[in-house]
Amino acid sequence: MTTPTPLGFSELLTRSYSVFVYVLSISLCFVSVRSSHIRTGDASYPQAANGQTFPWNKMRLPDSIIPVHYDLLLIPNLTTLKFLGSMNIEVYVQQETNTIVIHSKHLDIAKATITNLDGTSPPKVLQVLEYPVHEQIAILTAEPLVVGRSYIISFEYTANLSDSFHGFYKSTYRTKDGEVRVLAATQFEPTFARMAFPCFDEPAFKAHFSVRIRRELKHLALSNMPILKSLNIEDNLVEDHFEKSVKMSTYLVAFIVSDFTSISKMTEHGVKISVYTVPEKIEQADFALEAAVKLLDFYEDYFNISYPLPKQDLAAIPDFQSGAMENWGLTTYRESALLYNPETSSASEKLWITMIIAHELAHQWFGNLITMEWWNDLWLNEGFAKFMEYVSVNVTHPELQVEDYFLSKCFEAMDVDSLNSSHPVSTPVENPAQILEMFDDVSYDKGACILNMLRDYMTPEAFKAGIVRYLRRYSYRNTKNEDLWDSLTNICSNEDLHDGRMQEDGFCSNSQKRPSSAHWFMEDALDVTSLMNTWTLQKGFPMITVTVKGKQVHLHQELYQKSADSFRVDSYLWHVPLTYITSRSATVHRFLLKTKMDVIILPEEVEWIKFNVDMNGYYIVHYEGEGWDTLVNLLIKNHEAISSNDRANLINNAFLLVSIGKLPLNKALDLTLYLRQEAKIMPVFQGLNELVPIYKFMEKRDMVDVENQLKAYIVNLFKTLIDQQTWTDDGSVSERMLRSQLLVFACVRKYQPCVVKAEEYFDKWKQSNGTLRLPGDVALAVYAVGAQTSEGWDFLFQKYQTSLFSAEKSQIKVALTISRNPEKLQWLMEESLKGDVVKTQDLPFIVVYVSKNPSGFQLAWKFLKKNWDKLVQKFELGSHSLAHMVNGVTNQYSTREMLHEVKSFFESLKDNGSQLRCVQLAVETIEENIRWMDKYFDQIKAWLEQHQI
Repeated sequence: MTTPTPLGFSELLTRSYSVFVYVLSISLCFVSVRSSHIRTGDASYPQAANGQTFPWNKMRLPDSIIPVHYDLLLIPNLTTLKFLGSMNIEVYVQQETNTIVIHSKHLDIAKATITNLDGTSPPKVLQVLEYPVHEQIAILTAEPLVVGRSYIISFEYTANLSDSFHGFYKSTYRTKDGEVRVLAATQFEPTFARMAFPCFDEPAFKAHFSVRIRRELKHLALSNMPILKSLNIEDNLVEDHFEKSVKMSTYLVAFIVSDFTSISKMTEHGVKISVYTVPEKIEQADFALEAAVKLLDFYEDYFNISYPLPKQDLAAIPDFQSGAMENWGLTTYRESALLYNPETSSASEKLWITMIIAHELAHQWFGNLITMEWWNDLWLNEGFAKFMEYVSVNVTHPELQVEDYFLSKCFEAMDVDSLNSSHPVSTPVENPAQILEMFDDVSYDKGACILNMLRDYMTPEAFKAGIVRYLRRYSYRNTKNEDLWDSLTNICSNEDLHDGRMQEDGFCSNSQKRPSSAHWFMEDALDVTSLMNTWTLQKGFPMITVTVKGKQVHLHQELYQKSADSFRVDSYLWHVPLTYITSRSATVHRFLLKTKMDVIILPEEVEWIKFNVDMNGYYIVHYEGEGWDTLVNLLIKNHEAISSNDRANLINNAFLLVSIGKLPLNKALDLTLYLRQEAKIMPVFQGLNELVPIYKFMEKRDMVDVENQLKAYIVNLFKTLIDQQTWTDDGSVSERMLRSQLLVFACVRKYQPCVVKAEEYFDKWKQSNGTLRLPGDVALAVYAVGAQTSEGWDFLFQKYQTSLFSAEKSQIKVALTISRNPEKLQWLMEESLKGDVVKTQDLPFIVVYVSKNPSGFQLAWKFLKKNWDKLVQKFELGSHSLAHMVNGVTNQYSTREMLHEVKSFFESLKDNGSQLRCVQLAVETIEENIRWMDKYFDQIKAWLEQHQI
């Protein structure tokens, strides 16, 4: 699943300048043990809905019964918004029991029966007990089920199509003629298949699925597998029978009933790819189709494992909470994540769409073919898919220059991972809210970053060989952390080599061909499990302190923590694959730091040394003594002596070190002076990401004079680069994305040359009634300026309502939130909650965008408080959407008054939100913002007075 965060100016606006206290985690001591012992009549067992004792008291299901095959018939009614369900589950008995416990949520079960698999006994009606707290039902049999036998459990039930974004839910869209049409779609990850049919809704309970859907003739039905046959039931009613699925987890099941149309193409390997959209948007599906064909072919070749299904559908759903979902054979997307129009889409949107498709198709192997055993290891799905986005797109779409953006994912992960409210990549979870909270930057971005670090250290060839072994060894099975690490150890042993593949690649056949950095794993000198456990079983990341004394480079590692208090962190130790270059050698040198302290001996003395080359490692570096002064001078005199990623890395590290008092603020600010010469995207973005939040803190404290000084400094820092931008879509993807960001920043900051140009474009666009084509990369800057007048805002909203292009709607939506008119901002949020004109799926982004507006930050907070219960009902407790709103709205607060207000509100929620990790993150962030401003405000004021540029 992809969380819905596009690349763009919103990323800059919502970037959190977060600081947290790091406390030793006790979560590693928690072990979840599955039990199959079922009892009745015990006081420790809960009461079912009917008052009887419910025979199971654990959140996890027992494993006495396992599913083998689901035969499911669904009859949705898109008029009454209800559906009927009829299902047979073939189960296998592993331990004798007379109680079957499975999941069910909001299903009205009319009847349940059981019979032998061979049909030798008549169906017996069963008693069904329900325990809604755990979303479970228990089916009681008169006689114990026999070990080693298979049975058929049958259900008949009804339910409403969900009004949220989960389960089997209702979606709508409006045609260009104003007609509202209804469809039904699914979103089952992580724990919502139980809202569509009774099931063993845990990832380890894999089974086969045969789906039948009854629909009206005007609709079509889609599911994971192709249609086997269609039967005419009666006039205007058809029943589609889909082929039996491969063995998979319940959260990957999917079905859609709609009036979508499609385009299709075959891959080189013979898989039919189809893209489905509402009829009026099918012309925007071409790019996604071509990208999907390329990417699926790439994955089949890279993994050397055939895609196991005959087709892969990509469907754009009008109402969709996340960015996309990897349902096997039927991946689903929000429209803006799949549909592309070259006339209106920006370079960042093209990149985002490609990356999301790459993510979901990577899941067809990582997540679908091999699935984590339990949600504590979600990162095995999401971290791998995020990592493979970059590996795949770098090959299939080199023009997108995707390698330029990977380190931004690591910066974002570190923002969260430096806080006490972070968690290990692999961490215990039990209930649905805890599971939903795992879909965060740690599972996705940190997971991807530590995999990239391991790949860089092992070499891409060795890493790939281990991954192929992992996929072959555990296909159609469930895995844990250690299964991956075992597969990456001793990769050239004879075991699991398939048809000499790794020998053919040349890696294992001839030691002369191996990269020099491959020595440690070829000789089994490194235990991959021991190394990677230090990155997955403890939260946080190391700070490496480097002290150069002649030829000796002294190293010391410790936990990086943002805190005004001191904690014992001696127990934290990582195996850190260090890389470095020096003034005398551009060759990347490597050193594995496994102890608290160590020393590297250089062949000669050097003027400077830079660790974490291109930020391929997940750690930060502090250069003691004259180390930082030397690097700052290097950037000012010859910034191209090191790569643009290294420059961005230094900017990030410097401000992280300021936060913990390791580096004076004036030195970090001195470093930013070199940005006047910078023209590459990542250092520019990182400079903005570090400086913009500081004046946002000041906005919340009414420090107008210094705030304006800092804004002027930032604009002047990039003035030359801004003036060089053309108002076109010309250039490379990186150049176009840089242009888009800079022009929006400059116009919002009221840099007059930018504002005048944007007003000129907006007036011409408005006079043409929106028919004039605006370059996609500059449209947001034009809209943002146009939205500053009431007349311009109203015109933009009118175009938002009628536009069929997701890219155009997304840009207009952001521009509408930049208005300084509080009434319009409030109305926009309220309309998003209603969902009639502005889709509720966009509400989290609108609320956060409004919160970044000086005229809207108090409105957004009041809106969040007032509508909390509605938001929880719509988006689910623990969801990324709720977390995005909580943290996005509060992460720039910097006053004790707001800290008290935020703490008081969330404490009052009790079980309806106070326990959430995002709430802990919000409180700690505000505390750190207060500390940062109290400590550094006078210093930054003094520095700005001395550095007018």
